[in-house]
Amino acid sequence: MSAVRILDGRSALPVAHRGWTLALAGLGAFLCSLDVVVVATAMPTLREELGASLADLEWTINGYNLAFACLMLTGSALGDRFGRRKVYISGLGVFIAGSAACALSTEVGGLIAARVVEGVGAAVVLPLTLTLISDAFPAERRGTAIGLWGGISGLGVAGGPVLGGAITEGIAWQWIFWINVPIGLLMIPLSAWRLRESRGPRPQLDLVGVALAAVAMFALTWAPVRAPSAGWGSPEVVAAFATGGLLLLGFLAWERRVAHPMLPVEYFRRPGFAVANAVIFFQFLSLLGALFMITQLFQTGLGNSPFEAGVRLLVWTGMPMIVAPLSGALADRVGTRPFMLGGLLLQAAGLGWLAVVATPDVGYTSLILPLVVAGAGIGMIFATSASAVTAAVPVDDTGVAAGTNTALRELGGVFGVAILSAVFAHNGGYASTAAFFDGFAAALWVATAAPLVGVVAVLAIERAASNP
Repeated sequence: MSAVRILDGRSALPVAHRGWTLALAGLGAFLCSLDVVVVATAMPTLREELGASLADLEWTINGYNLAFACLMLTGSALGDRFGRRKVYISGLGVFIAGSAACALSTEVGGLIAARVVEGVGAAVVLPLTLTLISDAFPAERRGTAIGLWGGISGLGVAGGPVLGGAITEGIAWQWIFWINVPIGLLMIPLSAWRLRESRGPRPQLDLVGVALAAVAMFALTWAPVRAPSAGWGSPEVVAAFATGGLLLLGFLAWERRVAHPMLPVEYFRRPGFAVANAVIFFQFLSLLGALFMITQLFQTGLGNSPFEAGVRLLVWTGMPMIVAPLSGALADRVGTRPFMLGGLLLQAAGLGWLAVVATPDVGYTSLILPLVVAGAGIGMIFATSASAVTAAVPVDDTGVAAGTNTALRELGGVFGVAILSAVFAHNGGYASTAAFFDGFAAALWVATAAPLVGVVAVLAIERAASNP
């Protein structure tokens, strides 16, 4: 067995155990990422077989993301308090149960409820994947390891549409959820055997903070989810936004005074932490909203089958699998900032290009380069934002950093699907091919603008940091 070194007050794991940690944590990230998008190419089938409306289709994605975003910080806090390996295994169990319930659903309401359970499990699993990796790898190799984690997550994003399309077309849509069950059941004993147990620095669980964060995130995600059907100015949506905002302020105020905060507020004054969180929010607002629309472009707009749509999407969704590991390794040498800003600009350029060329008579070859450019930008951000946010805090608080980053990522995704759906419905719809493309183009321009807003936010944060 290789020698064990001391790092950050803890013994570094032998190389073989690091490999197991990266594999098991990466596979957990893969499953969570896969299930964000795996329903994308199945949506037309769900609309037909379950009689799902546009709002129902949004909920098959947003039900998962709602629970995902609301409980991300809670999952991290539970891992820090009760043991990251133990809580990781528990999260896998909940995720498997939710997947089985999705597969057994016979009506859309049951499917949405099961997707919420899946999201609860994913909210525990995903932030702990980064914590487990950060605990296992020395600082000088952490960026490369997180880059590989980003590539594996990218594989989940890449594989989701094509796998979902192939299974929906070749077997049945239920099997896009059944595949999680044997993988998860195998991961549980392997995780108990090969992962090292670790805890965070806080001796007590901040129960008030957990409650305030969860309810605030629920209200802030509920508002955009309900807005397309209830109206952005409706009392329900306005009340949800107001409640979420007030509870968020209450959470931040509580965290400043409690002895053992689940999220030290002073971290937001660190440029690396604030920039990484701003980048991931605006990137995912654009990414998930665009994914929701582009999968329908290929099927509803261009008449492709679910499998054909998934294969054609690979030039977009496959890019992070290639670019993320390279970006993570290079960021160890030159820093994360160029990759995060460059990624936002490339994502905006690719989606804007797609909005211009997507017309009813467009050929697939005209879509390839815009999708490649956007996908490369996504890959540049996947790994480097995670590296930046975890590097900005002490190693014992990587779970806190990862939970915050992934919570904002999923919150951005919920806003993206809701906003782009509303823009699509306002400017077009499913009544005709022409109406679909009118709505699609308008929605894609919003997806193009979001990364550019992210660039402005990054520059504003950096300027504020340089002029305290």
